[in-house]
Amino acid sequence: MRQSIVMRQINFLLIFIFCLALVIFGIRNTDPVTIHLIPGLDIQPPLSIALILALGLGAVLAWIFSLWVRLQQSLESLPQKRKIKKQEQRIQQQEESIQTLKQELEKVQANTQPQLPPDESQNNEPSSQTNATEPAATESQTQATQ
Repeated sequence: MRQSIVMRQINFLLIFIFCLALVIFGIRNTDPVTIHLIPGLDIQPPLSIALILALGLGAVLAWIFSLWVRLQQSLESLPQKRKIKKQEQRIQQQEESIQTLKQELEKVQANTQPQLPPDESQNNEPSSQTNATEPAATESQTQATQ
C-alpha cells in the first residue's frame, strides 16, 4: 500500500515536470515557422505548437502500432489457446472417468469381501483347534491312569 502511494507521487512529479517543461518551451519559442503541407497550402504556427503537434502525432502513431502488434500476437496465439482449452476439457473428462472407475472398484470390492466381521472368524478357528486337542488329551490321561 505504501509503495503504491510513493509511486503515485513519483508519477505525479514526473508528469508535472514534463508539463512545466512544455509550458516553458512554448513561452520561449513563439517565433512562427512555415510548414508546407501540400503545394499551395502553407501554415505558419509558432515553433512550440508545431513541435508539440509533431510529438503528439508521433505518440498516437506509436500507440496505434503497439495495438497492431498486440492484435497480431493474440491472433497468432489463438490456435494454441484453442488447443489448451480442448486439452483441459479432455483432462476434466479423464478425471471424471477416474472417479467413476474408483467408485465401481469400491462397489466390487465391497461385494467380494466376506460378510462376517473379522473378530468372529478369528474366534471360530482357535476354539475348534482347542476342542479337537482336548478330547485327545483327556483320553490319553484316562488310559495312563488305568
